[in-house]
Amino acid sequence: MVLNASDSAVTGLRPVIGLTTYLQQAKSGIWDKRAAFLPGIYLEGVTLAGGIPALLPPQPVDADIADRILDRIDGLIVTGGRDVDPSSYGHDPHPTTDEPDCGRDVWEFALIGAALRRRLPVLGICRGAQVLNVALGGTLHQHLPDIVGHARHQQGNAVFGTSSIRAVAGSRLAGLIGADTTAQCYHHQAIDRLGDGLVVSARDTDGVIEAVEMPGDDFVLAVQWHPEETLDDLRVFAGLVDAARAYTTERVDL
Repeated sequence: MVLNASDSAVTGLRPVIGLTTYLQQAKSGIWDKRAAFLPGIYLEGVTLAGGIPALLPPQPVDADIADRILDRIDGLIVTGGRDVDPSSYGHDPHPTTDEPDCGRDVWEFALIGAALRRRLPVLGICRGAQVLNVALGGTLHQHLPDIVGHARHQQGNAVFGTSSIRAVAGSRLAGLIGADTTAQCYHHQAIDRLGDGLVVSARDTDGVIEAVEMPGDDFVLAVQWHPEETLDDLRVFAGLVDAARAYTTERVDL
């Protein structure tokens, strides 16, 4: 297992990591009800990296609610899911774009805004990278096959594709994973125009943006791939958990 960040991530203070969730119809046994849920592999990634996972389901939100939630966590992961509503970045929907989940969009925009104001460590995963970019005024390519000419980034039927990722030298991401890695991808959209304050920290062999971050001391990183699908390599999760541990230690010391 590759842990890194600091290999002490499974010792000492275990920070609480909030993870956003789905809220949609779901079946479990005889029940078929609207439910908040998240694939358990995300929780395993946080736990194995030394954190305590806490689920943050979509809900009616205002600035006070977002702040009260963030008062009680040490780091935030904005997880995967359906496409961001194109109207939130001024575009008409592409025929392949998912029916929007506006409630989840608004919830995650509020959490990201509040997290950035308080300098809370943030990790975006797949949709989470797109939400972060749009929250900061960026735009998305709505259908990558129109841009790169193939559908290998999202093969369909829950089959993940493998992409070769090259990190930008000197970036926070490169400090976590090194110069390059292979990654499990399942996305037909990607970042187009960067949001304010973000820089590209990785691309794949097609030139598609696969990671963005904010320069500086605050941990704000988002990857377009799915690090939870390869839990033998915890470096991305460990980076977030280490940053959350430092954040909450500093908060307690104050």
